[in-house]
Amino acid sequence: MSSSVPRTVKAIETTELLRLDDEARERGYNRHHGPGWLATNVAPSAIHYLHPVVVHNAGRRPEFSPHWRCALLLKLPDDQEIFSLLDVWPPSFEALPETLDAETKSAISHQLLEGNLPTQAQWVASNAGDHGE
Repeated sequence: MSSSVPRTVKAIETTELLRLDDEARERGYNRHHGPGWLATNVAPSAIHYLHPVVVHNAGRRPEFSPHWRCALLLKLPDDQEIFSLLDVWPPSFEALPETLDAETKSAISHQLLEGNLPTQAQWVASNAGDHGE
């Protein structure tokens, strides 16, 4: 497996995002959203974006290391966008289709890494009264 992350961004539907999040929990990765959080809070028909940013090792689960820590652009039902992280098994990421052109990938990468998006934690804190969190 490569010792570096691919320089790409992939668009994923909510159903695929939920599957990848479940996989992250099953593999014991640190960056996932917990059972039900995504299904409750993201737009069901939205497109979200994954951008691998760093190779990460799971010391207690060497059979699932290394994996990629991805920046994640989440779309909420009110069209708000927030930043999160998701650990992804490289073969699972590589199986996702490439559907974005270079200009779109660059724009999303810039938005994720330099766009000052609210983080998932900030969004949860500011909406705690609205969602019973």
